[in-house]
Amino acid sequence: MIGNWSGTPRSTLRKALRSPSAPVTYGLIALCCLVFLVGPGSGLNAAYGTGDELLAAQRAYFRRWGVVPAELFEGAPRAALTPATALFVHGSWVHLLGNMLFLYVFGALTEERMGRVEFTLFYLGCGYLALLGYAAANAESSQSLVGASGAISAVLGAFLYLFPRARVTSLLPFLFFLPLRFPAWVVLPFWAALQWVAAGQAAQGPGVAYLAHLVGFGLGLGYAWARFGRRTAGVVPDSGTG
Repeated sequence: MIGNWSGTPRSTLRKALRSPSAPVTYGLIALCCLVFLVGPGSGLNAAYGTGDELLAAQRAYFRRWGVVPAELFEGAPRAALTPATALFVHGSWVHLLGNMLFLYVFGALTEERMGRVEFTLFYLGCGYLALLGYAAANAESSQSLVGASGAISAVLGAFLYLFPRARVTSLLPFLFFLPLRFPAWVVLPFWAALQWVAAGQAAQGPGVAYLAHLVGFGLGLGYAWARFGRRTAGVVPDSGTG
């Protein structure tokens, strides 16, 4: 899950709310929510039982649809699909809602800038490669990895390149969570640096997929640079206040 800072560019959010031109972003959010609600992670589907039975069902579900690095590189065709299926599976309500918040805010304008088909391929391709990169770095792990964090990190990377001067309201713990506004070119690289530090300090084996965040962010930034060059939006309208 993408964390460590929270907030949205207000003008970005206003434009995203007004814009009907991001059906892929909204469709991805709806699909992720639907998959979560009908799966065992939500705890709302009575078919999976309760207590220990539910926990066992969750472990089996995540293992089936998530990325298990040790199985991925054994060459099984089913395992090769898991970096794609894992993008639509989330482990908890906090995991789901955190990811969907960032996709909702940053995805709409990124999709509008790229176009529907390109954004779809960008999201799925970068998400797949981000999880693949994480699995390669933890090739012997048998713990499953799920979530859209890698793909959404790619969206953040692309957003940084396309809208570097968009204002982001951030809550900084070391400043008593005071809401401060910074340009995206300050906040998003700072977020990426935190992921880098956390990835280096992470315990062995999967936990929070900080490395997938970094891979996704780098892919998104690199793609936007290669695809759009200097022809970027540069700034979101009305984003300079604050």
